[in-house]
Amino acid sequence: MTALAEMIANRYGEGAAPDAAPPPNGTVAGLLERRSLRAYTDAPVPDALLRTLLACAQSAPTKSNLQQYSIVAVKDPAQRARLAPLCKRTSQIESAPLLLVFCADARRGRRICEMRGHPHTNDNLDTLLNATVDAALALGFFVVAAEAAGLRCAPLSSLRDEIEGVADVLGLPGGVFPVAGLMAGWPAAEGYVNQRLPQSVAVHTDRYDDSALEAEIDAYDRRRHAIFPQPPERQRHPGRFGHADPYYWSEGVARQLALPERAQLRDFLLRHGFALD
Repeated sequence: MTALAEMIANRYGEGAAPDAAPPPNGTVAGLLERRSLRAYTDAPVPDALLRTLLACAQSAPTKSNLQQYSIVAVKDPAQRARLAPLCKRTSQIESAPLLLVFCADARRGRRICEMRGHPHTNDNLDTLLNATVDAALALGFFVVAAEAAGLRCAPLSSLRDEIEGVADVLGLPGGVFPVAGLMAGWPAAEGYVNQRLPQSVAVHTDRYDDSALEAEIDAYDRRRHAIFPQPPERQRHPGRFGHADPYYWSEGVARQLALPERAQLRDFLLRHGFALD
């Protein structure tokens, strides 16, 4: 098996990989070998490197070059201490060398319309979606660049659990929505390759087709469980659903999706000036 084929096989947790080309350069190999990691050393990330990584983030594609996102770098320890309990990752947020918040930003476009004397009427759910995708692409480009430089990154969706509090701490005005946080730093551990769904599930040709989903998910569950079995204390909502044995990936997914989360998000968006029609 070639090096590239082995990387792809490890990503899916399968013994064999589909035909793959080209040979792995640094970027391709880094993506295929990316590891989940939230443990960092105390070594700081130089400001010059951070500026370069932010330039990489801003090199991401953006809808019509509108650039509808903003990035908040949270450096002040007092600010981090206020954010940490809102995100339920207190020690990690307070100790990570880098903490960034990627925001969808419709405010800038509104202000530019005011500057040029035009009405801001292109304001609907698609506007929010475009700005959110812009922010997500910037985050993804930052991760690729940071990990190519030797850092390790972990996105944070948990900042949306207490989104009003997060917006208050960061001073986010109307029209600005925190999409996700990102912790980054120099790795203090090796981490692990997180197996993904096979392409036969995630990739469709010409038309959507999930007719083989049940068999594919069952097979994926078994492969993943053989590599990373979840201990009982990691099972979701045992008080509601009990303990499963074995506890497969799909059981965790179903449990998470069986209970509502972040029901306040819609009201937050409306209060902060986003149109959802």
